Amino acid sequence: MDAERMMVIDAVGDVEGKLKGKDVRVLGKFRGEMEISGRLSLGEGSVVEGKVRADSAEIAGTFKGDLIVRSLILLEKGRLDGTVDAQSLGVRDGALLNGAITAGAVAPSVPSAPGVPSAPKAAGAARVERGTAG
Repeated sequence: MDAERMMVIDAVGDVEGKLKGKDVRVLGKFRGEMEISGRLSLGEGSVVEGKVRADSAEIAGTFKGDLIVRSLILLEKGRLDGTVDAQSLGVRDGALLNGAITAGAVAPSVPSAPGVPSAPKAAGAARVERGTAG
């Protein structure tokens, strides 16, 4: 990620709405929809609630909602509650993952321009209940 071009919601930030961008780092709170063409990074203590579509995501905070990504890494202190559609999924020891998961198949890409269709949703899903994955 290029730190100079990255959009940041700082630790005291509390944002609600619709966000579009390339690389985004959330340290505070966000509620709403995100469409990220690059990397989404949630820092420890961050909270994101809503629908997110990104190329890749790294979660050390809390995410609640629907997440569509090509690559997801849920870090040690990361918490995810919702639905996940990811081509690549990594869950570190200590992370908590609760929800419906589709992983391993080609995830829909983030449209590069309006009107570009997404790839079809992969068949099959796994369900992970409360507990520690890893």
